[in-house]
This record gives sequence, C-alpha cells and structure tokens, in this order.
Amino acid sequence: MTLGDIIKKYRKENNISMSEFASNCSLSKGYISMLENNVNPRNNKPISPTLPSIAKVASGMGLELDTLLKMMDNEQTINLASENTSTNQNSDFVFQLGDPIGTIEMTVISNNKEQTAKRISRYIDLLVLYDQLSTSNKNKVSTYSKNLLSTQQMEEDLLAAHARTDVEQTPEGVQHDLDIMNDDSEWEE
Repeated sequence: MTLGDIIKKYRKENNISMSEFASNCSLSKGYISMLENNVNPRNNKPISPTLPSIAKVASGMGLELDTLLKMMDNEQTINLASENTSTNQNSDFVFQLGDPIGTIEMTVISNNKEQTAKRISRYIDLLVLYDQLSTSNKNKVSTYSKNLLSTQQMEEDLLAAHARTDVEQTPEGVQHDLDIMNDDSEWEE
C-alpha cells in the first residue's frame, strides 16, 4: 500500500474527515489530499513525502514511524531532503522502501552527491538501528537526543557569548567553561 492508501483506509475505518485527519497530523488538508491521490499536482508525478511528514501522519494515526514505514509497499518513494530545503534547489534524495529497509533503491539529485550520499547513509544506519530497539529504548533514544541537542545549544551559546566579549578566548578557558557547564554538581540548588 502507498501512504495515501493507508491514510484513506484509516480515515474510512475511523470515520474521520480529511480536515480532521490533517489537523491530527499537523499537516494541511491539501497535502493529505495529495498523499491520498499519490500525485504531486505541480508535475503530475507520484508524490514523495518527507520522513518528517510521514512521522506526522504516523503520529496522527497513533503509530510509531517504523510501524507505518513497514506498512508501506516498495512502490512508495520517500524524500529525505530536509524540510527547510526548497524543492527547486535540486537537493533531493529519494529512496524506495525495500524489504527490509536495508535494501533501498536510491536516486540522488544534488549539487554535491557524495555529501548527500554520506548523509543519507547515516540516516539509514540510524533507522535500521532504531528499528531494532524496544519501545522503551526508542523513548530513551528520543530523550537522550533531545538532551544532547540542548547541551549542544548551550555550548554554542557559550561560545557565542565569548565571541561577544572583549575577554580573550583561549582553548583552556573554553574547556573550563564547558567543564563547569557539564558538571551537574555546579548546578544543584
């Protein structure tokens, strides 16, 4: 089944309107319509949803992303370009689902194919590993990733603060600040 077929079946079985389903997924009604029809009206070709969009659909259906991906057939293509990448910048990376996800037919349309191929290889590696985890461990990965991202943002903010002052920034000073920031005992009340 294509993603559109799965959405149609879900909506019919649950007696949900397209507008209501779109709202549940935080996607537009027009986009859900395109998915259901499996046609991009701009070029009349089959639609290639992004992984974040598929994740939103899965969430709207109360499913895990990997569960929804397994329901989709080998004909469904998925666009792994970042959502903030404009589609007319020729930086799409599209793959077709295989069985299992490790067998993938890829098409790269990019200015830097080597860099894009490395990036998608990392995505695939992560998806394959994530798929093997229990639900509990999937939740831990999500929590850890969010915490890691928060720490990274704090480090970037710290470095930016150093750059805005007239204090000379030395590697030792930066490391000292990072050590303090990462030492939980310094932050206990």
